[in-house]
Amino acid sequence: MPASIASARPRVVIIGCGFGGLFAARRLAHAPVDVTVVDRTNHHLFQPLLYQVATAGLSAPSIAAPIRHVLARQRNTTVLMAEAIDIDTRGRAVVLEDGQRLAYDFLILAPGATHSYFGHPEWAEHAPGLKTLADAFEIRRRVLLAYEHAEREPDPQARAPWLTQIVIGAGATGVEMAGTMAEIARQTLRREFRRFDSKSARVILLEGGPRVLPAYPSDLSTKAQRQLERIGVTVRLNSRVTHVDASGVVVDGERIEARTVVWAAGVQASPLGAALARSNDVPLDRAGRVIVTPELTAPGLPEVYVIGDLAAAVSDGQPVPGVSPAAKQMGRHAAENILRALRGEPPRPFRYRDYGTLATIGRRAAVAQIFGVKLWGYPAWLTWLFAHVYFLIGFRNRLVVLVDWAWAYWTFQRFARVVIEGIRRG
Repeated sequence: MPASIASARPRVVIIGCGFGGLFAARRLAHAPVDVTVVDRTNHHLFQPLLYQVATAGLSAPSIAAPIRHVLARQRNTTVLMAEAIDIDTRGRAVVLEDGQRLAYDFLILAPGATHSYFGHPEWAEHAPGLKTLADAFEIRRRVLLAYEHAEREPDPQARAPWLTQIVIGAGATGVEMAGTMAEIARQTLRREFRRFDSKSARVILLEGGPRVLPAYPSDLSTKAQRQLERIGVTVRLNSRVTHVDASGVVVDGERIEARTVVWAAGVQASPLGAALARSNDVPLDRAGRVIVTPELTAPGLPEVYVIGDLAAAVSDGQPVPGVSPAAKQMGRHAAENILRALRGEPPRPFRYRDYGTLATIGRRAAVAQIFGVKLWGYPAWLTWLFAHVYFLIGFRNRLVVLVDWAWAYWTFQRFARVVIEGIRRG
């Protein structure tokens, strides 16, 4: 046990209130410690449904809950809306954006990840990724205003780029985005425009590898691709994007004119990993993630736990995937090891329990593998729906999402289609 906590309540600082940070904080709710949760936003975000906000299926409050409200009953917990920019491991303090220092006895780093454009940060302006509510609002704005531009364009040839939508990357986010964008064109917006048929919109999913959903079993990847193509998505595999600009992309030397491009191809770890490396020579992988010990601590820093997307962790010889169930388990495990340290017990190594994977493609279309059982089509979609509703934070959120989805299922309508900013000039 660190000497600094021998005569005072231990101070636990948690950076980030995503799944990992939230579940760590909850596990420490009744512990004899003082917990400080630091997050750049004031809300916990249910990120698996973020694409539903981006595609006007759900409003933001349906998948986001104020952190202060979620943790309000934890009397030992303080919430700060701030950004951690550096870590002084020798002084055991987190440095915030205004220079303030937060002392800690134990530190849990769960800051999440950001987009990686593989050495082309200039592409971000033209192909937004999907990690935050701000990202979702921007994608929603671009998708919906593209149709408005198309309605104002009398020339069919000039209209075509406005009706071409490209998603780069066919992981779960890319597949879900592409499938929903196709359903918007073919179901939600039909009969709403007079100068063109919304069903003529093209949705193209580009994947650099040989199959969609590469983390899934190959047979489920094949079924996912077939379901995507059935609802109108053009899937192009082994396709490498070499350029992105305001009017389209270049793929394997071919230019595709498109005014709506969504990036779902790469993930980059939080800069706090590099901060740890500078402060204490902590090893990082190529994505900037901290290569953690089996106990989820930074090497040489037993009081610093690294979880979620910032951790390059291994369980039973296999890399721990960057998914929300893993982040939850890591958060609980880090908190439990802190409690063990307070009791004078040695930490336990982390073991990831894989309960399954789920990805939705569209209405009554999904793929899933639950406890080794493979599902697709309508059964997988039902499994995906109820799993996501169950794991939402807060009863109100569950009820609102269930009602919204039921209405959308029967009517094909998406009423969260408000955009604040109108058509831009130029």
